[in-house]
Amino acid sequence: MSDHKELVLDAVREYHRETAPDREFVPGVTEIWPSGAVLEEEDRVALVEAALTMRIAAGHSSKKFESAFAKRLGRRKAHLTNSGSSANLLAVSALTSHQLGDRRLKPGDEVITVAAGFPTTVNPILQNGLIPVFVDVSLTTYNTTADRVAAAIGPKTRAIIIAHALGNPFEVAEVAQLAKDHDLFLIEDNCDAVGSTYDGQLTGSFGDMTTVSFYPAHHLTMGEGGCVLTSNLVMARIVESMRDWGRDCWCEPGKNNTCFKRWDYQMGALPAGYDHKYIFSHVGYNLKGTDIQAALGLTQLDKLDRFIEARRRNWRRLREGLDGVPGLILPEPTPRSEPSWFGFVITVDPEATYGRAELVHFLEDRKIGTRRLFAGNLTRQPAYIGQPHRVVGELTNSDIITEHTFWIGVYPALTDEMVDYMTSTIKEFVAQHG
Repeated sequence: MSDHKELVLDAVREYHRETAPDREFVPGVTEIWPSGAVLEEEDRVALVEAALTMRIAAGHSSKKFESAFAKRLGRRKAHLTNSGSSANLLAVSALTSHQLGDRRLKPGDEVITVAAGFPTTVNPILQNGLIPVFVDVSLTTYNTTADRVAAAIGPKTRAIIIAHALGNPFEVAEVAQLAKDHDLFLIEDNCDAVGSTYDGQLTGSFGDMTTVSFYPAHHLTMGEGGCVLTSNLVMARIVESMRDWGRDCWCEPGKNNTCFKRWDYQMGALPAGYDHKYIFSHVGYNLKGTDIQAALGLTQLDKLDRFIEARRRNWRRLREGLDGVPGLILPEPTPRSEPSWFGFVITVDPEATYGRAELVHFLEDRKIGTRRLFAGNLTRQPAYIGQPHRVVGELTNSDIITEHTFWIGVYPALTDEMVDYMTSTIKEFVAQHG
């Protein structure tokens, strides 16, 4: 049987080599995506090998990835999910658990976040009956500051959830200290920032919980997938319960009586001896990943350092190439940070002789993909008009981002030739509109 397996995997390797796309870059013809997965021979082999086991749910590969990824980010526990959005939902929902006692979040409690970001950082706040408190961000870093967060803390504030913008860390050490001083929970949305550091410490290791996405645009991919990480074992258990239908039992799928007390529990108003596998201590979901996803995650994780360095190299090349171009507000890393960049963000100065839309159309016409800085000012999006929220301070920069900001790619598949073409194309446009 093992011989048959190796024959199949050898055929997969040969297939990969035979079908590898032509990597010749033709300026203006070859599409330059703003983001994308880098999938290599070992990734394809890992997917097929996992499929051959017919383990179609979570299993050995999932546990192996969770352990390796938790170690990589310096957390005690990691729980795979089916998406980064689900990871955010679980992290916020976990804070409402009765098992946290008086610290649990209740409907009407406030959670501080930023106005300029991605919706699924904010959606779980509303979905749990909590009130988002929006603060502004700074241009060039596209992050909020500890001072802004401090100003937003009020008598109903119970938690903070902020994403590291496009891989650039926010002032997470200072925000973590604020959370500690005011007895607030802190969730780091680290979906765009795996490998970033602040004060030499990995982002995702400061908060009570952190979330990660493995969507193809991100630093590692499983196709779809996400993760919740924490070093708090109580929170980890709550996350696991809510991810796994809300059940109280912690047996792995296919396992029974791990606690040796399966028939000995009496919980809620259930009769004594009710099967622990079917006792539900939380209002939960089924948000698990699969072993096939995790198998891909393991091969991707082996390449993380290479991916991070490529992202940093591409970002530096763009930053140096565009330095001094009139009308562009270029990004800057947050002081004391070393970002693992997700994208290269550009704001067209509102006083420039050209506009963002003109520049974006010029790039897109030349096959250079662009993206907005996600939702811009979320309070202006149709989904959030009329939703309960509080705003602290003016959202001036969030509005500028909505009107004038976009980003281009730095992901590892981009070559120097592609990066230089992006730079020269932007310079060409600006020269025409000088």
